[in-house]
Amino acid sequence: MIDDDSYDPLAGAGLDTLAIRTGHVRTAEGEHCEPLFLTSSYVFADSAEAAARFSGEQPGNVYSRYTNPTVRIFEERIAALEGAEQAVATSSGMAAILSTCIALLQVGDHIVCSRSVFGTTTVLLDKYLSRFGIKTTFVSLTDLDEWQQAICAETKILFLETPSNPLCDVADLSALAALAQSNEALLVVDNCLCTPALQQPLKLGADLVIHSATKYIDGQGRCMGGVVAGRSELVEEVLSFIRSAGPTMSPFNAWVFLKGLETLRLRMDAHSASALELAQWLQQQPQVEQVFYTGLTDHPGHAIAAKQQRAFGGVLSFRVKGGREQAWQVIDGTQMLSLTANLGDAKTTIVHPATTTHGRLTDEQKAETGITENLIRIAVGLEDIKDIKADLLRGLSAI
Repeated sequence: MIDDDSYDPLAGAGLDTLAIRTGHVRTAEGEHCEPLFLTSSYVFADSAEAAARFSGEQPGNVYSRYTNPTVRIFEERIAALEGAEQAVATSSGMAAILSTCIALLQVGDHIVCSRSVFGTTTVLLDKYLSRFGIKTTFVSLTDLDEWQQAICAETKILFLETPSNPLCDVADLSALAALAQSNEALLVVDNCLCTPALQQPLKLGADLVIHSATKYIDGQGRCMGGVVAGRSELVEEVLSFIRSAGPTMSPFNAWVFLKGLETLRLRMDAHSASALELAQWLQQQPQVEQVFYTGLTDHPGHAIAAKQQRAFGGVLSFRVKGGREQAWQVIDGTQMLSLTANLGDAKTTIVHPATTTHGRLTDEQKAETGITENLIRIAVGLEDIKDIKADLLRGLSAI
């Protein structure tokens, strides 16, 4: 038996162990499962302690808008999985992106962003942040020269998601990290589609990682949440904004996400294996024009994805022969798959991006990002792959 107060049982631990054990220090009750603290505020021993807590001189809980033990365990666990110094949780993935931008940017600053981001991210940057004097230039995710040409003296953030949603484009994170560093900008990566189980952007040079915990971190489509992870000096700024503005993660949601993290790597491996098999199968179907999945060896980003990811994830998309009518016929012809815009669920989901997730983009923006009317996105779940194929075949047979 090791009798040493300085011993850290998680030092050098593997990802699965970190996902299950990080952050939980048992209370006097001796609970095995992480405790759920459903309290809005905390009682102090005396006025001096209250003052010290509010000023930050003494660590501890103050108010659950920005300090809650359950949320803190979740934050510490994500930080451990991403290899980050610190993490801060938010009420949704979009709240994480907004909080990061508002905390780290000011009037006159500039963002260079991939065109291949979630449609709502484009709207947030292009429509709303621009009202406050923060401009965004959108570029090709994969063309490093476009990134370089778009950077100016005011550029403070390079923002992207890789692989992209829904076309699975892949960015070279190490190259973009070097570009950001040489221009004194921050590289911020939406790691939602991979999670730290498959990709760790901070280890490739990124400054901050953002997640919609609503997706694979939960894994069963139950709760909304987001998280930002990275260097403490940056995360503290985001936390300061969250403390003031309040886009806070619910303790209950954090508790649910902790349960999701316990099976994250197992689920991501299963999603990836089924997605690859489904993508290969779709390539053989006569109704299918093109399949987009980084696990396919003919995908233009396959080599980079294989280098910086453990596996290729659960999201793929494909174009059917025809247009919107045929795409809708395929989707409506399925009987088991869930027609919903969410992804990362145990249940396979199917959606028409041009009229849902990317429906608020202009026709020009859709054309630039490859969101065509005949494009269908699938987030492969954990059902038996033969049943997923059978249901998709029903849909494909409708055209």
